[in-house]
This record gives sequence, C-alpha cells and structure tokens, in this order.
Amino acid sequence: MAKETHEFQAETKQLLDLMIHSIYTNHEIFLRELISNASDAIDKVHFESLTNRDILEGDDSFEIFLEPDAEAHTLTISDNGIGMSREEVIENIGTIAKSGTKAFMEQLKKAKEASESGENSTDKELIGQFGVGFYSAFMVADKVTIVTRKAGEKQATRWESTGDGSYSIEECEKEKRGTSITISLGKDFFGDASEENYTDTYKLESLVKKYSDYVRYPVKMNFTFEETPKDEDGKPIEGADKVKRVELRTLNSMQPLWTKNKSDIKDEEYEEFFKNQFHEWEKPMEVFHTHAEGSVEYTALLAIPAKAPFNLYHTDYEPGVQLYSRHVFIMDKCKDMLPDYLRFMKGLVDSPDLSLNISRELLQQSRELKTIGKALEKNILKALARKMKNKREDYEKFWNEFGKSLKIGVYNSMYAGSDTIDKLKDLLLFMSSKEGKLVSLKEYIERMPESQKKIYYATAKDKETIEQLPQMETLRDKGLEVLYLLDPVDEFCIETLREYEGKQFHSISRGDLDLDDAESQEVKKETEDIQKKNDDLMKDIKEALGDKVADVKVSARLKSSAVCLVADEAGPSLSMEQTFAEMNNPLFKAQRILEINPHHDLFARLQSLHGAGKDSQDFKDYCDLLYTQALLIEGILPENPVDFANKVAKLMAK
Repeated sequence: MAKETHEFQAETKQLLDLMIHSIYTNHEIFLRELISNASDAIDKVHFESLTNRDILEGDDSFEIFLEPDAEAHTLTISDNGIGMSREEVIENIGTIAKSGTKAFMEQLKKAKEASESGENSTDKELIGQFGVGFYSAFMVADKVTIVTRKAGEKQATRWESTGDGSYSIEECEKEKRGTSITISLGKDFFGDASEENYTDTYKLESLVKKYSDYVRYPVKMNFTFEETPKDEDGKPIEGADKVKRVELRTLNSMQPLWTKNKSDIKDEEYEEFFKNQFHEWEKPMEVFHTHAEGSVEYTALLAIPAKAPFNLYHTDYEPGVQLYSRHVFIMDKCKDMLPDYLRFMKGLVDSPDLSLNISRELLQQSRELKTIGKALEKNILKALARKMKNKREDYEKFWNEFGKSLKIGVYNSMYAGSDTIDKLKDLLLFMSSKEGKLVSLKEYIERMPESQKKIYYATAKDKETIEQLPQMETLRDKGLEVLYLLDPVDEFCIETLREYEGKQFHSISRGDLDLDDAESQEVKKETEDIQKKNDDLMKDIKEALGDKVADVKVSARLKSSAVCLVADEAGPSLSMEQTFAEMNNPLFKAQRILEINPHHDLFARLQSLHGAGKDSQDFKDYCDLLYTQALLIEGILPENPVDFANKVAKLMAK
C-alpha cells in the first residue's frame, strides 16, 4: 500500500499544541512516558501468550531498548511488545487520548466476566489511562517516526509526523514484533553543549533510574568506550590506537522492594532502600509496609526517619511521598497523600487505581487518592498509639524528633475544621513537674486529686525558669502537677484543645487559679478582705503605672515572692505576647495584671510610702521597681533599662 498522508483531527491538533506548550513543563518526562507505553505493550503480549504461546514467535525475552545516535541526533525506544496493526496505529496514535490500553482493559473486563474462572494475577497489572503519553515526545522532537508490527501479523507499519497537524503512514518491513519510536531531536536537545542532551548515554541512564527504575522489564542500552589495547600482562600498549568496546547494560533494577513479601525482606534491606531512595543515612525508627485491596488497591512503603531534617518546619521544606503507578514513577512529592502533620514521613505509594489527569505531572484530587491517604493516616496513628503504650522509651524518642508536627497539626485544625484534635490529643506529650518527665494528658488527669478542676500549665523556654516562677509557689505547696510548655507552639496547641476529657486547661499566669480545697477557699476570702482594705493603695499603684498594667491586685497565689505578673483571663498570655513580638507582630498585647503579695515586707513598705502621699517620688519609684521586677521574672526586658538601674542605685544609696 502506498504512502498516505492524513490530517490530525482538529481537537487532536489543538490538544497537542496545548500539551506541548502548557501541560508538560518538564521535558525529560517524555522518556518516562515512552518507556511506560513500551512496558504496557509488553504486558499485553505477555498476557496474550498465557493462552496463545505462538504469539511470542519464539521470543519470550521481554525487554525495552534505548538507542541514542549522537551523529544522527536521534533517540530510538524499542520494545518487543504486542505491536500495532495499521488500523490500530491510526486509531491509537492518530487520535489523541486514545491509548489502546484503555480499550484493552474494557475488552479484558468483558472477557473476565464471561469466564468462569477469571483468576489471573496479571489482569490487575494491565492499566494505562495515560492517553497522551506518546505525544510528549514532540516536546523534544522535530520529527517522530514509529515502526511497528503487531504480534501474529506479517505486515509492519511506518508512521511519521513533525507534529504540524498531519502525519504519514505506509507499509514497511520489520523482522520482529513490537514497536520502535525514533525521535529526531530538536536543536536544543542534542550535543555536548546542551543541558538536555538526550543522546548522552549517561543522561539517559540517570533518567531511567529516576523515573523508570521499577518498570518490571529490563531497559537496556549499549555503552561505547574507547580504550587503549592491553598486553598479556594487562598493561596498556604504548602508541597503540584506541579501540572501541561496546557494553550492554540493564539500566533499571526491575523488582521494587515494596512488591516483595514482607516476610522475605530483611531489616537491612529496608535500611538500604531508604538510604538509597531517600538519603536517610540512619536506620528508620519504624517502617510501614502495607498492601491493600478492595475499593482501591495500593502498596505503601513508608518510614519514620531516625532524625528530623533541619528544615522540617521551614517554608522551603517540601513534604510528600513519592507516587508510583504500576512501578512507574509519577510524582516525587505528593503532598496531598498525607496530612501536613505527618510531613516527616518518607516513602512511596504504588497504586494501579489512581485517577490521573491528562498529564502524570499533576495529580487530581481523586477519590482514590483520598481513600489511600486516610487509610495510611489511620495505620500510622494506630502504630504510634501502640508504640506509646508498649514502647514508651521509643515513643519518647519519636516525640523529641517529631512531636512538634503533631502539636502544629492540632493548632492548624482550628482553621481546617477537621477531626484532627480527636486523632492526635492522646498522642501528645508534655514535660511535667511530676518527676520532670514527659506525660500524656491521659496520665495527667488520671492522677489529679478530686478537688482539682483544671489542668494547669506554665510556659517558659526551660523548666528551670518555670520552677522559679512565683506563680508556681502555691501549686507546688499543694503538690499539684503542672505541665511545662517549653516550645512556643505548645501554648498554641493547648489553646486550641481548650479542654481534655472535660477538664479545661489553665495557665498559672492567667486569671484565678480556681482552687477548690478548703485551705484555698480560706486564703481567697482573706485576700478579698485585704483587697477591700487596701483598695485605695491598689488604685494608686495602678495610677502610678499608667497603661503599663490593666489592673493591680492583692495576690492569693504568692507565698514568698513579692510580686508577679499575670494576664487577663480572656486575652493572650504574656508568653504569647513575647512569641508574637519575636514574629514582628506587636499587635497582640496581654492585659497585664500586677499581683502583690500582702504578706511580704515590701507590701508594708508600700503602705507606709502611700500613707506619706501617693504623689511622692519614692512611692512612684517603688511602684515602677516592683513592676519592672515582675517583668524580669517573666523574662521580659524593661523598656528603659537605664531608668531602672538608676532607680535601683538610688534605693540602694538610702
């Protein structure tokens, strides 16, 4: 049959132009697409051969072969798969988004339904909803030539196009079944000067390793070396002309670790895998190797790393797991697979059931993806809960590395409106005044005395500072446990939780401690009486301090310290104010309340100075010094350190 020229369908031409210039932004993935198509074609002939051995024509060594030609500026990708007839070439290549594999799947489904047995593990492997993969070749090509012969047929077909809207097709000869695609590379994609030289064997080898390492069939290529001949002793012969040596190499490993049975995999293999694939040089804390079938089929191989990366919480950190479909690499950082609070997880998911859009570069927010993600999230959280219960020391190691992620997850749930709090609250740990150990919220409330209404917490940069806070005095004397919040995110997490098992959280530096025992009630009544008797003194101290404080009160919480600062019940805490200030956000201000110990000698001194006149400079200086002292206790520097120093010197000189 003579050579014919056909026009692409109008929509095909438009979609081809759109794909080349818009959808595919990464040129190198064309090789992934063509290797994947070749693998699909071999899958088909392999399946056919199960019932028709003759279709193999004596060739059952399935392989994909790459042949770069630097002189001709071409790259050829060949396979010994099912091949195509002339009609199939027109149907599958001449019409965009018609891959043949999708239609094949429909035929396979019908055949399976008609069959009584239908038991064949290869059925589920035959996927390929990647209808435009072949056209990605035009990103790097001036011309694309296909030579193909369908298995079981004698006549071959040659198809050729420059992507300009038309293609030619004619009969030709081809000795072996299968398909060869020859790409005549554009000027930017060959030559040593090009950054994307697709005739460079080492470049091609790296791309196969990156994108197609786990394709189940060998991807082979010849490497040519120029060497100086050697004598019988193996020494180079001086003056001899160099000779060429050709070495055939298999570029891909073919069998993914995650497809093996877990019982057949050693810990060392997992360790080596995560070292090579994800650059995790230490043995992972825990490995999750799961396979699921049902509404969605997938295999996942994930790990909790031994150490948190230094930039885990930086904006430049990219979370996400690798995504494969039938061992073909699809995406490096699929951030939609797991919730952000599991951003530390490393690994991959391989599923034949994922819905992919027109390009494999961009993954749709599909039902399948969400189903897999929810299942993995559930498995990981269950494993963490088991570790916390049965291997507490190991869990605390995990917590010290990645606990911040879970706390941020709780805080972010305030905006997401999700059920994250219920998922994470029992996994949280905080340092405690009880033996200075990490405790869970459940452990805290289980040992609360019946009279205790709230879960108390204190914030500071280290536990030594908290233990010296004046606000700790009463709680320490009563033996009440206090959670130490040592990371800025801790308080945001607690504020988001608000309560646990009906017990509200309460900062020891905010509002009334709300102690309900008889002694506390007696102290509270006594304090109220002192407040009434010294109401004028409190008002005049407030007047002397101006807008530095929202109120001045007699304290019921102080034992030995003279003063302390607390925040209003409703507004941000003092520690939150400092956190926001460090973030250059000075708008969040705590309503500072100065509390004074009525049983301290300084209180009597204030009464004496006040009796001499509220406008005296000594009274005002004492008020300011007490306030600044309270600031320093909280770790807040005074606005005017020089003024503070002068007042202290003046007082010392008297």
